[in-house]
This record gives sequence, C-alpha cells and structure tokens, in this order.
Amino acid sequence: MKMILLSFFCLLSITAFSQSKQQSYILEHEKDIAKSEPGTHNGGGNTTGYSFFSKADSLKQTFRKRVLHPGSAIGYHLQKEDEVYYIISGSGEMQMNGKTFPVRAGDAILTRPGSSHGLKQTGKEDLVIIITY
Repeated sequence: MKMILLSFFCLLSITAFSQSKQQSYILEHEKDIAKSEPGTHNGGGNTTGYSFFSKADSLKQTFRKRVLHPGSAIGYHLQKEDEVYYIISGSGEMQMNGKTFPVRAGDAILTRPGSSHGLKQTGKEDLVIIITY
C-alpha cells in the first residue's frame, strides 16, 4: 500500500510540473500583432494581417484575421487542407474552382483540399475576414 501511495504522489508531482510548464491560456490583442502586408498568394493591393497565436507551442490550427483594403485580394491558389473564411464586414467576390460568387458579412465558406480559390475586396469599405485552418 505504501508503494502505491508513493507512486501516486510521484505521478501527481510529475503531472503538476508538466502542467505548470504549459500556459493554460494566451491572450493576444490585435493591435499588438497587426502587420501591413501585400495581398497573400500574389493577390495584390494592401492588407492588414493578424496571425493570432503564431508563437504558441504545438498549436495545430491557424487562426487569422485579415483586412483587405480597397483594391486588394487573396490570389487564386490550390487548397491543401480544410480552411474556413468567415466574412465579418464588407463585401467581396470569391472565386472557387473557376466559379465566381459574391460574399458579404455573415457568410462562411469552407474550402476543401484539392479545390482552388481566391477572394477579392469589392465595394467601398474594407473586407474583414477570419480565416482558420
């Protein structure tokens, strides 16, 4: 019994130590990570990108906000993994596998591996999107 209790407390100590090494949450403010960038995938124009949690250890997903300023775009490219675009504000035109359709605030688009897509800002205001993959 003494050996079982000792093993249990050793296991608890190891678990507590490993959990204390990992951060239980990360808070980032977009004003601290904003980067002025050209339209990704050779889309052209000026955008502002926010790559949240890009320095987090072992994070297996990507979470980004991108602001496409008037005249900018995300260039047409082949998708290698599931990716979601969520339109926060503004309007745009999505090209998906050779077909074009309008997108606006409240629209979510899932692009699947093997598909090709691009997105351009249209209208007078910025196109603000969240991208996760």
